[in-house]
Amino acid sequence: PEGDQGQPGWGTGQPGLVGGVPAHGRAGGGGGGEASWLLRVLEAARGASLLSASPAEMPPLTVVAVERYLAEAPPCPPAPPCPAAVPPQYWYDVTLADGSRQERCHLAPSLNGLVQRGHLRPGARLRLTRCSYLYDERRLRYGFPCLEGVEWVAGEPPARPVPVASAPRPPPLRGERKHYLPLWNNEDPYGDAWEAEKPPEKVDVDVSKLTSLGHLEMTWRSRIHFHPLLVRVLHKSRLRYYGKPEKKMDVPYQAYFEVADSSGMISMVLWNSLCPEWYNSMKVGTVLFLEQYAIKNSYPFKTQPTPGDSQMKRFATIEISLNVRDPPTKISIIPEEMVKPEWGLPEVKYRFITRSELDNLPNNHSCDVIGLVTFVGRIERARKREHSEDFWLYRWAHAIDGTSEQPFILEIFATSQPDVFERIHPMTYLVCTQMRVVRDLTDNPSSTIYLTTSNESQIFVTGCHKGQPYTRDTKVKNFIHWTKTQSEADQMKKTVIGGYYPLPRPPNSFLKYCKSNKVESVLKAIGEMGKEIEDLHYREHKRIAIQGIISAIRYINCSNVAEDASGVEPVQVQSLKINAVALKQATCQYMQSLFQRDYSLNRRVKGRKTRGTCDSWQSDLWAQVKDKLLKYLHHSTVFPESIPRKFDYAHKDLLMQQYNLHAAVYQPKEMRTDKNINEFKSASGLGYYEVTVLGINHDVAVDVAFLPLFYPENPHLLQMEDIENDTLLSCMSCISAYQQKTTSYGILHPLPSPPPQKIIIHNEIVKAAMDLDGKHVVCILDICHLGDDKVEVFLSKIYKTVEPDVLGLV
Repeated sequence: PEGDQGQPGWGTGQPGLVGGVPAHGRAGGGGGGEASWLLRVLEAARGASLLSASPAEMPPLTVVAVERYLAEAPPCPPAPPCPAAVPPQYWYDVTLADGSRQERCHLAPSLNGLVQRGHLRPGARLRLTRCSYLYDERRLRYGFPCLEGVEWVAGEPPARPVPVASAPRPPPLRGERKHYLPLWNNEDPYGDAWEAEKPPEKVDVDVSKLTSLGHLEMTWRSRIHFHPLLVRVLHKSRLRYYGKPEKKMDVPYQAYFEVADSSGMISMVLWNSLCPEWYNSMKVGTVLFLEQYAIKNSYPFKTQPTPGDSQMKRFATIEISLNVRDPPTKISIIPEEMVKPEWGLPEVKYRFITRSELDNLPNNHSCDVIGLVTFVGRIERARKREHSEDFWLYRWAHAIDGTSEQPFILEIFATSQPDVFERIHPMTYLVCTQMRVVRDLTDNPSSTIYLTTSNESQIFVTGCHKGQPYTRDTKVKNFIHWTKTQSEADQMKKTVIGGYYPLPRPPNSFLKYCKSNKVESVLKAIGEMGKEIEDLHYREHKRIAIQGIISAIRYINCSNVAEDASGVEPVQVQSLKINAVALKQATCQYMQSLFQRDYSLNRRVKGRKTRGTCDSWQSDLWAQVKDKLLKYLHHSTVFPESIPRKFDYAHKDLLMQQYNLHAAVYQPKEMRTDKNINEFKSASGLGYYEVTVLGINHDVAVDVAFLPLFYPENPHLLQMEDIENDTLLSCMSCISAYQQKTTSYGILHPLPSPPPQKIIIHNEIVKAAMDLDGKHVVCILDICHLGDDKVEVFLSKIYKTVEPDVLGLV
């Protein structure tokens, strides 16, 4: 149906010359090129006098791939001089298919925001409204098509792209870059230039010609050529991309390894084009035979892994440098079965801990862990520095090992293992090495302890464990024995995937929050929130602070979310709807009786009339000013993607796809499901709160959401003590916890006499809010871009501004 759509409404150019010459600027393209509407349009743009045009007829196209690469530095004007530290910017190439063929086009930089905010993504359907053709004046007979205007096609499934014969991916269309980067970060390998794994070689090792690391350290300055080395990889860092817009280096990558022989351990650096060739093959435990390498003074500021063997000697003054030239390094991988004991190569040793041991470990302690995953969050991104287009990828996970009721809480950053990073899901066995303990007993002794990855961390999931050195570790064997005693069905009940996850918690004092914040201005004006949200990129998570007055609170049950979703697909929990309504009726009846007889509450408000019902409260100040605001922002919508879901193993692939990032290349699945994310049971509470924050000048306001997270089948997923010193948020969490705990027992009728100590929490919410009535507070907001136009804004913490030293700090 998407083949020959007729003439696009203009004259066609010379056939077969899109991209200057047939091989340039083309994605290739299956048969039937003569019937391709897309090809005719692009050729027409090339042949037009202004090298651009808008078609009169616009059939839908499918986005096949969106690929990113480093942009060239713009030319510097004569004066003033170029700024010293301009953040790198990136360009995108987009492959489109019309049903007959595929064509690769450059995306006009003015449209980069469509990719950065998750609109333009593989699998999307669009219409091409304007395109142009650009020649590269520094290259002979070379040009490429450029997309300058698109519009979306809603409600139509993507077409299956035309199959293209496998061939090496051509370089990016614009500039002189030789390879594409991963779409969402710079640390992961991407593209067919990165070899999956080299097979081991049968190498004759003449031990008499080898040198040792210890001997190298003593003699390297007096030598130009070095004898071969035989070493084992003990640690492996993630990739480092160091490309700069003004540099012309082809493959600017670097990776560190810690390698050892019988004399000790040393750093080894893999440089540039050797990274795509060898990085994936050099695993922890791999034995390498190295010839024609270089020795250099070690870089003093690199990170250092913690060795599993504390007695091993470390040669810290020098490092091995592996290059494609000067000299051209020769690398061989020795199969493990050919490694001889007389070579004296050390075994890989680990520092595994159990969950019961974690509570006694100090901050920044290095360790390895293994556990059964019970929760995994969505992949999110954190900007490396303000105004930069470079991001870290990370996700949160929980894993249990049977030694404690508490799970390991793991903050896992991308470790240059994208296939493993995207395959983390509940019920898999997860190994994380070189993790660092994060805890701060000085701020809050009961605060959550978690582990975060380091530069040398490696992660492994079920399917990756075979042959790994850690399988011989005693604590790993103990964990596997424990798993065999567990009921799979019981563990499945505890599993959760995706949704909003509010860790790490803000510190208990605003003073400490300010000190830990790296931005120049800690506080944002409420009126600036629109700009903050507009600048977010896809799945970017950011924490901001605003100053205001808590002026209204409204509890929103899942049964009436639709009226608040403003056209966005509402959150629904159908299985709990009847229970929620019944509980709400009982709660309201009891709350009315409480308000009627609670004279102390009236005394606390000093004669002011309090507007409160069983599910809402507003201050007198809000009633006076809400109709006179200059600006009123509404960011309290809770999207389906914000709700943690019960994990369903039968739909594992669909759920992982939902909470991973959009892939760079469209990969249609043979068996697709029509199951919607809303159909997966919510793992958290029955509803959420809409909290209105009034600006301190009483002229602007914003509605934000507070999502109480309580999991009746997995109460250890989030610790309530993390917000126990935040009275209002603690009260709102407790009532939701009670509601879900009550309804989880299947009560389908109004409670005749609800326990006062439980229902009174509703009254406590009003009291806690009134304690803040009219007072200036600082609200910490977690904001995250979910793609398209969906941005969640959750209230995470409330600080009173009367804390000591706060005024002088901010």
